[in-house]
Amino acid sequence: MSAPTTIPLADPAHPSAPAPREAPAPVTPKPRALRLRAAGGTGIRYLLLLVVLVVTVGPFLWQLSTSLKGAGESVFGYPPQLLPHDPTLDHYASAARTVPVLSYAFNSLLVAVGCAVTNCLFGSLAGYALARMRFPGRRIAFGIFLATMIIPFESIMVSEFLMMRSLGLNDTLVGVMLPLAVTSLSILLFRNAFLGLPREVEEAAVLDGAGEWQRYARIALPSVRGTTAVVAIFSFVFAWDDFLWPLIVLSDPADYTLTVGIQYLSGTFTNDQRVVAAGTMIAVVPLLLLFFTLQRYFFRGVGEGAVKG
Repeated sequence: MSAPTTIPLADPAHPSAPAPREAPAPVTPKPRALRLRAAGGTGIRYLLLLVVLVVTVGPFLWQLSTSLKGAGESVFGYPPQLLPHDPTLDHYASAARTVPVLSYAFNSLLVAVGCAVTNCLFGSLAGYALARMRFPGRRIAFGIFLATMIIPFESIMVSEFLMMRSLGLNDTLVGVMLPLAVTSLSILLFRNAFLGLPREVEEAAVLDGAGEWQRYARIALPSVRGTTAVVAIFSFVFAWDDFLWPLIVLSDPADYTLTVGIQYLSGTFTNDQRVVAAGTMIAVVPLLLLFFTLQRYFFRGVGEGAVKG
């Protein structure tokens, strides 16, 4: 029986011994490739922002340009011409002569301001109760508020009209404002903002003897000014832009809101889109002024409502 064959091991100290293989170093991208990749990503982002800008701001600029164009300039020419050669304000005067714009704007202002105030008041009360108070059925109530947000207005429009008629509020501005007096969105925004307030402040107020109303009015509500501005802007815009509900409730032209009354321009000046565009700009300008006035509170309020859900 022969002895097993042994394989001699290589002596690392021997000059002829093979050196161990090292692991290959990871291949890192070159700095130029990184710069090109970053530049490409930035270019794509700016391109998407440009597309969004054109889609959102483009129609507004086209309407503004149309309202300022003279009678001899083309409205539907291609390519579209945004800068009018002979700008004029005569179309705004024509729109004001055709319909009582100031009266309709005043009616819209009453409805929009009323909706903004009631949404801030009742929405903050309901949001505070859902966020800071403990009572049976709190989660069920919050779920009901959320469920109402997905119900389309057209499905409850007839029942709301019958309710306004039974209350004797048809053909009144109160009947226009009442269904929009408080919305689920306002309650949700206030609830999320109140949830972000620290418990320690409320507990300190309780130790000082502050009641529930005092904690709401003196501590909670002043701490969510940004959310209050957001709710006020949203409520004002929704009420100002609403067309279907005022069209259903109102029958007396003297009580028309601006969005309903401005439709007379489409029938009277069917072939003159410049006057129609001027009426549209009259309805849009107050919204722009409101937003630019409260924009710093608006963006702060969006952050307040996103602290805690």
